[in-house]
Amino acid sequence: MSELTPYLCVDDSRAAIEWYVAALGAEVTYEPIVMDDGRVGHCELTVAGARWMMSDEFESAGVAPPDRARGASVSLHLTVDDCDAVAARVQQHGVTLDRGPEDSPPAGRVAVFRDPFGHRWFVNQPLT
Repeated sequence: MSELTPYLCVDDSRAAIEWYVAALGAEVTYEPIVMDDGRVGHCELTVAGARWMMSDEFESAGVAPPDRARGASVSLHLTVDDCDAVAARVQQHGVTLDRGPEDSPPAGRVAVFRDPFGHRWFVNQPLT
């Protein structure tokens, strides 16, 4: 068995958790481990079973958030039941869509955005 789980770094894990819960409907499935200096060392979130891990920046480990002045090197693909509803929620939480929502056969209905923490998301509602 194999599994690939994204491990995101953000510049403010507490704010990111709040945003992902509000905008994507995420659930915190592993409560934040708070380090002695107050940074979040690890937490886990899910959206309808899709899981990712997250932490604050740790220069000593070479872990840093995306450089917003550059293009994204990775896009996160999230399959959802209602692309339009997710796109509307992220817009309500201060994000401008890069694309969509739009029909994009054969993928289905799609929307693309960058979250407030610099990560690029591709939201997909498969064709039925």
